[in-house]
Amino acid sequence: MSLNLKSLISVLNAKCEGLENDVFIDHISIDSRSLQNGSQTLFFALTGVNNDAHLFIPDLIEKGVQNFVVHYIPKELPGKANFLVVENTLDALQEFAAYYRNLFHFPIIGLTGSNGKTIVKEWLNFLLSPDYNIIRSPKSYNSQVGVPLSVIAINEKHNLGIFEAGISTVNEMAKLEKIIKPNIGVLTNIGSAHDEGFLNLVQKIDEKLLLFKDCPVIIYQKTEVVDSCLTQFAAEYMMHPRKLFSWSFTDKSADVFILKKESKNDHTNIQYQYQNETFALEIPFSDSASIENAISCLLVLLHFKYDQTTIQNRIEMLYPVRMRLEVKNGINNCSIIDDSYSSDFQSLKIALDFLESQTKKNASKTVILSDIFQSGFSNEELYSKVAQLIVDNKINRVIGIGATISSFAAKFPNSQMFQNTAAFIQSIESLNFQNETILIKGARSFEFEEIVSLLEEKTHETVLEINLDAISHNFNYFKSKLAPNVKMMVMVKAFGYGNGGLEIAKLLEHHKVDYLGVAFADEGISLKNGGIKLPIMVLNPESTSFPSIIQYQLEPEIYSIKGLNAFLKIAREKKLKDFPIHIKIDTGMHRLGFEENTIEELIETLKGNSTVRVQSILSHLATSDDPKHYDFVNKQIALFEKLSSRLMNELNINPIRHILNTSGISNFPDSQYNMVRLGIGLYGVSNDPAEQKYLENVGTLKSIISQVRNIPAGDSVGYGRRFMANKETKIATIPIGYADGISRLWGNEVGFVNIKNQKAPIVGSVCMDMLMVNVSEIDCKEGDPVIIFGESPTVIEMAEALKTIPYEIMTSISQRVKRVFFR
Repeated sequence: MSLNLKSLISVLNAKCEGLENDVFIDHISIDSRSLQNGSQTLFFALTGVNNDAHLFIPDLIEKGVQNFVVHYIPKELPGKANFLVVENTLDALQEFAAYYRNLFHFPIIGLTGSNGKTIVKEWLNFLLSPDYNIIRSPKSYNSQVGVPLSVIAINEKHNLGIFEAGISTVNEMAKLEKIIKPNIGVLTNIGSAHDEGFLNLVQKIDEKLLLFKDCPVIIYQKTEVVDSCLTQFAAEYMMHPRKLFSWSFTDKSADVFILKKESKNDHTNIQYQYQNETFALEIPFSDSASIENAISCLLVLLHFKYDQTTIQNRIEMLYPVRMRLEVKNGINNCSIIDDSYSSDFQSLKIALDFLESQTKKNASKTVILSDIFQSGFSNEELYSKVAQLIVDNKINRVIGIGATISSFAAKFPNSQMFQNTAAFIQSIESLNFQNETILIKGARSFEFEEIVSLLEEKTHETVLEINLDAISHNFNYFKSKLAPNVKMMVMVKAFGYGNGGLEIAKLLEHHKVDYLGVAFADEGISLKNGGIKLPIMVLNPESTSFPSIIQYQLEPEIYSIKGLNAFLKIAREKKLKDFPIHIKIDTGMHRLGFEENTIEELIETLKGNSTVRVQSILSHLATSDDPKHYDFVNKQIALFEKLSSRLMNELNINPIRHILNTSGISNFPDSQYNMVRLGIGLYGVSNDPAEQKYLENVGTLKSIISQVRNIPAGDSVGYGRRFMANKETKIATIPIGYADGISRLWGNEVGFVNIKNQKAPIVGSVCMDMLMVNVSEIDCKEGDPVIIFGESPTVIEMAEALKTIPYEIMTSISQRVKRVFFR
C-alpha cells in the first residue's frame, strides 16, 4: 500500500487541517500501543462508549506519527500533525476499506454463518493455496473493525481473497458487504451464537445473507428455513443471475447430496452424488462440525472445477485449525507464545503486538520464525518488511528457520539462521534460552510444535486455559455500563481469581484500566516486579507490610485509626509527602472500615497532614446481588454518601469515591460515583442469569484420560468402595484430584466431567491426584481430552451443586495446575 493522503480527503468526505505537501501512507492503524506505528502510518482515532483514541494522539505524535483521521482535533494539537476530520471515525475506516477493496478485481470468497467461518477460511486457504496467491482474514478478524483491517492488507500480487464476516445484530452486515464485495458466498452452520441480537432465526439468516447481495454464487447447506430465506432474498435482490449451490444429508434435490456417511478411527468416509455421478471422499475428522465444514470446502472446490483426484488428495490432508495465540511457561524463566501453525505477514504483525503486551519486565524478546508464505510480495520486499517489523518491535533476537529466510539473514540484526527445524533442534542447547519472552511462529510444514514442546516447562497434563479475548470482552461489557469519565478498578487478587495475576494484569494495562486491586502487599509486589506500572491498591494491608508498600509504590487501603497512625508514623520517618492512601468506610458490611462513630477522630487525624493524600474513599456493598436486600444496599449507599461527603467537606478534598462491585455496576447504575470495582464479572460470572448470557467463559480446566478399563458387576471403584457397579461398567481415570482443587464433595456421582460433549459422571471418591468417571456410554480412549469445567459444567453449576459460590471453585485450583493463556 502506498497512497497519497490528499487523495483520501474526498473518499472520506473529510475536512483537512495541516496537510500542505504530498504525504504518502503505507500503514493503517487503530492501536496506539502498537510499536509498528510510524511516520507513514494513518491512524484512525476510533471512539466508543468508554474509549476515545483521540486521547492518545499526543503520545503518537511524540513517537513520530503525523497522519490522523479524527472526529475532532484535541486541544493544543492543531498545526502539529495532519488531520482529516470526519463525522465518525469507524465509518471513515469502513469507507476507506471499501474504497481500497475496489482498487482490486480478483475473486473474493465471503464467509458468514454462526459457526465454522474461521475454520472453513483456513481450510480453503490450504486447499487453494497451491494455485492462488491468497489474502485472507488473519485469525478471526470478522467484526466491524476486523473486516476493514483484513481487506486493507490486500496488495497487487494477490489473486484470490477469503474474508469472513461476523455480526451480532441487525444493520451490521450491509457495512461489511460494501467492504468485502464477495464474488462467491459461503454460508456456514447457522447456530445459536448471538441469538440475543435477533428477533428469531429467520431475521438472523436474512441479515447474514446481506453479505451476498451482489454475489453470483452462494454455497450453503440446504434446509427448509434457509431455502425460504433465500427465496425471499432472491426476490428482493435480483441484481443479476444467481447460482445457488447447495448440499444436504437429507434433501435429494440438493446439488450435492450426501448418500452415505461412516465414521471410524477419527476419519469419516462419505459418498456424495453430484451431476448424476457418485463419488467417494475421506475426511480426516469424525465430529459433525468438522464434517460440515469440510463439505462446505468440497463445494468450493467443485465450483472451481477441481477434479476428484485433486479434491481427495487435498481434503484428506486437512488439519485441526489453531485459532489462538497461547502463552505458556517455558524453561529457564522464559514465556512461550505459541503461534506454531501459521506463517503469513498479517498474522505476524498481530503476533508481534501480542508479544509486546505479554513481555515480562526486563525480559528480552525473541522471535523464532519460519519462511513466510503467501505474502503477495516478492521475497526481497517481504523480508525487508519483516526485518523492519522486527526493528520496530525492538526484538532482541531473531531465529530464522527455512531456506528462504536464511538467505536474507543480512537483513535481520542479531539473527541466527537454520535451514530446517531439525537443524535448529540439534543446536537448541547452545542457544541458551533464559529470561526471554519467545514468540514461536511457523508454517505447519515446519512442525514448530516440536520446538514448543522442547521449550515449554514440563508439567502434568492438567491445564487451566485462560481465554484473554473473553476477559477483554467481559471488561468491555461492564465498561459499556459506565457513565462517561467513571474510572474502573479491576480486582486481580487471589492470583486473578485463580486465573493468573500477572498475565491478566498485563492485559488490563493494555486496556488502560485506571487501577488494579489486590488483597495483600505481596500480590502487588509480584505485579510490580513483573513490570506492571498501573496504580495498585492493597485492600487488606497488614501493618508489617507498610514499608514494602511504600518501597514498591503501592497504595494501601486504611480502615482503622490504629492502621492510619501506624502508616503515618512510617510515612513521617521516611519524610513522605502526599503519599496516596484509600479510606475504607464501613457502611454495614461489618468486615473492615471506619464506622460512623470514628469519623470525627479520622478527620482530626488527617486534618493538616501533608505526608499522605486521600486518593479515594470507598465502601463495600454486602447484598448488591440479591434483590431481597436492595433496601439494605440503598441504606449503605446513603450512609456512604453522608460520611464520604463529610470527609470531603471537612478535609477540603476531592478524592475518587467508589462503592460498587460487579453486581453493583449492573444493579445500581446511579451510584457509580467516580469509580467502580470490577471483580468476578471480569472472569465471566454473574449472579443474574439474564446477564450471564452476555459474558464469555474465561477459564477452562482440562485434563486427559489416563486409563480406560472395564469392571464387572459387583466390583467397586476408589477409596471406601463408595461406587459399586451394578453391571459391567467402563471406567476412565483422569489425572486431577483434590490436590488440584477439585472438591471431594464433587465425587460420588454428584458431579461430572465432559468427554466428547457428553457427561461422564464422577464415580467413587475424588482422590488426591485423580478421579474416576463412568464412560460406559461414551466412545473414548486413553489420551482423549477431558473438560473438568468451562462451558459444561460451568463453575456456576458446580457451585450450585456444592452449595458454595463460583469464587471458591475458581480460586481453589492449585498452583501446580499449569495456566495456558491464549487469544
